[in-house]
Amino acid sequence: MPVPYPAEIRERAVRLALEARKDLATRDGAITRIAKQLDLLPETLRKWVRKAEVDEGLRPGTTTEESERVEELEREVRELRRANQILKSASAFFAAELDRPSR
Repeated sequence: MPVPYPAEIRERAVRLALEARKDLATRDGAITRIAKQLDLLPETLRKWVRKAEVDEGLRPGTTTEESERVEELEREVRELRRANQILKSASAFFAAELDRPSR
């Protein structure tokens, strides 16, 4: 399981990387250099930067907010389907009880 980094570290690293990438003199290798300075894996920082760019609208893709909303809706659909299955089973049980001849 990956080690979660504190939010402050993530924000600082992303901010530094985005600023460094704007300057043409420091653009090449900026992510690798900053990751090394902050004792992060370069690929981790690269993913954070990509995600930040999508969230800011600088890059096409699904934003964090949209992803969270989709996950929430998928969870709700699963719960509703489970509830419907329970109701169908209960309905079938009680219908069978009503169809039985009484003694």
